[in-house]
Amino acid sequence: MESAYTPQPRPRPHPSRVPVALRAPVSGRTWREFLYLLLSYPIACLMFVYAVGVITVGAGLLVTFLGIPVLAGGLAGARGLGVLERARARALLGLEVAAPEPVRPAKPGPMAWIGAALKSGVSWRHLLYCLLHFPWAIFAFVFSLTFWTLGWLLLTYPLWRWTFPAYLGQPGIQLWVDGRYVDTPAEIGLVSGTGLLLVLAGPWLIRGLTQVDRVLVQGLLGPSSLATRVSQLESDRGVVVDTAAADLRRIERDLHDGAQARLVSLAMDLGLAKEKLAEDPQAAAKMVDEAHGEVKIALQELRDLARGIHPAILTDRGLGPALSALAARCTVPVTVTVDLDHRPAAAIEGIAYFTASELLQNVSKHARAGAATLDVWRTGDRLMVLVTDDGRGGAHTDDGTGLAGLSERLAAVEGLLIVDSPVGGPTHITAELPWRG
Repeated sequence: MESAYTPQPRPRPHPSRVPVALRAPVSGRTWREFLYLLLSYPIACLMFVYAVGVITVGAGLLVTFLGIPVLAGGLAGARGLGVLERARARALLGLEVAAPEPVRPAKPGPMAWIGAALKSGVSWRHLLYCLLHFPWAIFAFVFSLTFWTLGWLLLTYPLWRWTFPAYLGQPGIQLWVDGRYVDTPAEIGLVSGTGLLLVLAGPWLIRGLTQVDRVLVQGLLGPSSLATRVSQLESDRGVVVDTAAADLRRIERDLHDGAQARLVSLAMDLGLAKEKLAEDPQAAAKMVDEAHGEVKIALQELRDLARGIHPAILTDRGLGPALSALAARCTVPVTVTVDLDHRPAAAIEGIAYFTASELLQNVSKHARAGAATLDVWRTGDRLMVLVTDDGRGGAHTDDGTGLAGLSERLAAVEGLLIVDSPVGGPTHITAELPWRG
């Protein structure tokens, strides 16, 4: 059975001995970005013509009813162009931009769709991209092509200088300043060295130019920040609902298999004792004594179950004493340090407690540790929970492990789980929670 502490093989990177500055001019990333800039010019021209045509025709026909569906159809076409641009950015720039929310009319029918399309801010941002990208694409195309081509031409000048005397009847490149020719070894070396500087600087220039394209694509062709936030909240709500349902099933199972079964057995034993009370008082007393022991066990099981729901010590005394009591039940010696000026909100306090509880359970079951520490403190607007152990390490948050589920539950409340657990240990797991007082 896979656990959060199952050791995972980690490939070791093999760093290149060639400096990045020397590898950049021939790297695939540089040439893909350069290709992106080259393709941007013709594509931007077509998109600009399309946008201007849509606006012109649509605005011109607004005096009639036809202008409205023309604008709506033009906005839909702009969204289609946005799909192609996001795909191009993903293929050449490695930029992953999620598709924005689709047009959702309030009711079926063409008129409802036209109204929704005209009200869609996403569609208008796509049309704005078609207009704004055009001047930038021209500048980036001309500048990158001139700079990059000139650099490589000057760098390789010693290789193709022979074409001047062979075909042009001159010894080399003619300077515009004084009409001299670049034909001596020193001059040729100076020209080639200048080209080398341009070639070495070219990748970073291209990267800077494509950074503007990244901003345009993300800002105008991606989902709005509000839509992204709504989607995140919907996902978090699903995680919370699933977690609550799983907790209810666990409580029901524990009650059915534990305390309920024991109380049913207790009732049967007391019934038998009642029947034997008249004819065999000693046997009845023995059965009552056994039933008394069963009552104590059932009460302990109910206390454990209640502690799993929300321990009373956490409500009455706060996080420090509750975590100390939790550490006392751990099979591994745990040193607890809690540094909080005052108590956080009850919801955050409960999440921090159960996070620490699950992490300590992992230490007990899987880490094979000799000792562990539990530290809780506040930094800024975050509540930090750090669990460290000296066990075998190899903890991870891959799918199917307890840490993966814990990470999802923390993310649902804008929290974060950070796992640092090399194979062989030690393991440091940090949970960050928003502070709410």
